[in-house]
Amino acid sequence: MAVAETASTRPRTYGNWRRPTTPGLLGMGALGTLVLFVGLVSLIITWFTGGFRATVPTAVLFASALALLALRDRHGATAAERLGRWGLWRIGRRRGLHLYRSGPQSSAPWGTYQLPGLLAASQLSEWTDSWGRHFALLRVPSTGHYSVVFATEPDGASLVDAEQVDLWVAQWGAWLASIGSEAGLVGASVTVETAPDSGSRLKQEVEKQAAADAPAVALAMLSEVVTRYPEGSATIRAWVTLTFSAAPRPGARRRTAAEVGRDLASRLPVVSQGLLATGAGGVRPVGAQELCEFVRVAYDPSTALTLDEARHDRSVPELRWSDVGPAATEATWSTYRHDSALSVTWAMTAPPRGEVYSSVLHGLLNPHPDVDRKRVTLVFRPLDAARAARIVEIDKRAADFRATVSDRPSARAISEQRSAAATAAEEALGAGLVDFSLLVTATVAEEDRLPDAIAAIDMLSASARLQLRPMYGSQDVGFAASLPLGLVLPAHSALPTSIRSAL
Repeated sequence: MAVAETASTRPRTYGNWRRPTTPGLLGMGALGTLVLFVGLVSLIITWFTGGFRATVPTAVLFASALALLALRDRHGATAAERLGRWGLWRIGRRRGLHLYRSGPQSSAPWGTYQLPGLLAASQLSEWTDSWGRHFALLRVPSTGHYSVVFATEPDGASLVDAEQVDLWVAQWGAWLASIGSEAGLVGASVTVETAPDSGSRLKQEVEKQAAADAPAVALAMLSEVVTRYPEGSATIRAWVTLTFSAAPRPGARRRTAAEVGRDLASRLPVVSQGLLATGAGGVRPVGAQELCEFVRVAYDPSTALTLDEARHDRSVPELRWSDVGPAATEATWSTYRHDSALSVTWAMTAPPRGEVYSSVLHGLLNPHPDVDRKRVTLVFRPLDAARAARIVEIDKRAADFRATVSDRPSARAISEQRSAAATAAEEALGAGLVDFSLLVTATVAEEDRLPDAIAAIDMLSASARLQLRPMYGSQDVGFAASLPLGLVLPAHSALPTSIRSAL
C-alpha cells in the first residue's frame, strides 16, 4: 500500500495494490508461455516427421491446452482453473463430501459435534501469557499451524480528526510491515462481524452501573432504554488472528503445542501492544471458552440469544472444542447450509483500482438490514524481506516486458509499469510487502432472504470498489476461512503456490 496523496489540504488517498505476475506472452504466465513454446516445437517436429495428417491432431490438442491457459474471465481465472474447480466439486459431491452429520445419531463413532472440513482435526488448548491473560491456542495438525486470536474494540472514525485517522492507517501499515519479521508467523487476519444485538450486554451494563437509590424517573427511563434500544440494532465485533508455524524457520524441527504455547506466552504482550496504536482500541487475547462460544454461534446462530441470556445470568455452560461444531451441513455449488442458517461466501478477486480514501470499506463493514450476520475477513500473508525483493523484481521485469513488447503499448501496460516500478522503489527503501485477500460471508436465517442478502453484498462491494466472486464449489471452505481461526488456505492446497502464480 502506498500513500498516493500527501497534500495537507486534501484527504489522503491510498492505492497501488498489485497482483504479482510473471513474464509471458498473450496474457499468459510463465507456465502458459512454456506450453506455447513446447507446443510450437512439437508441431514443427510432427510436421517434418509425420506430415499434415499427423500434425492436425497435435495442433488440435495444442490449441485446446493453450485455450485453457489463455482464456480468462473478468476475475482473472483461467479456463483450466474453472474446469478444475468444477471437476473437483463433481468428484466430491459424488463421494458425498458435501454432506456432514455429527453428534450421537451420526455415523461418526466418537459421537461428538466435531467441526467439519479443514477444522475437523483442529485441537484447542489454553495458556497464560506473561501478563497473566488466558489465551486460546488453536492447532491445525495437517499444516502444523498454531493460531492465537485477539478481541479488539476499534475506536471508529466518527468525530475523529482526519489527521488521527491518517495516523492510525500509518501505524497499521507499520504493524503489517513488522509482522514480516516476526519469527514463525505465516498468516494474519482481521475479522469484523455484524450481528443482531440481543440487548443482554446493555441490560447487564445498566444493571451493573445503576445506583439502587437513583430517582424513580431515571430508573424508569433506563428500563425503557434497555427494553426498546435492542429492537433492530446490531452489534459489531472485531478480532485479529495471528497464525504461527510449528517450525520457527524452514527445515527446523516442529515444536509441540507446549513449546509453542510457552514461546507465545512471552511474545503476545508485545504483539498486542503494537496493535494499540492502529486504532484497534482495547486488545486482549481470546480465551478458549469465548472462542468456543463464537464458533458455536457462527455455525448455529439460533444459539446466540441462549448464550447471551446465560451470560447475563452468569450460567454459561462450559463448552468443549469437540462439541462446538454443527449437527448437519450441506454445501452446494453456491451456498452453505449449516444447522439453523444459510450462508454464502465471496472472495476478493481484485482490489480497488486507482486511489481510495481510508473509509473505502466503511459501507461493507457496517450492518445491513438485509443480512442477518455479515463477516468480513481481511487475510494477510507476510513475506520476508528476501522473498519480497525477489517478487517485486520479477513483477517489475514482467511489467517492463509487457510495456516494451509492442511498439504501441496500451495505457494499462504503461500504468502497470509505473505501478510496478513504484512498488519496487518502496520495497528497496525498506517498505514491507504482504499478500492479502478479503472474504465476505453473509448469513441469513431464512432461505427466502438469501436473494436480498446477495444483492446487498453486490451493492456494498461495488461501493467499496472491490471485485468479489462467490467461492463456487468451495463454500464450506470459504465459510471456515472467514472465521477468525487463522486458516491459511494455500497451505491446504495440493497445488503449490508457485505453480498457481505461474498459470
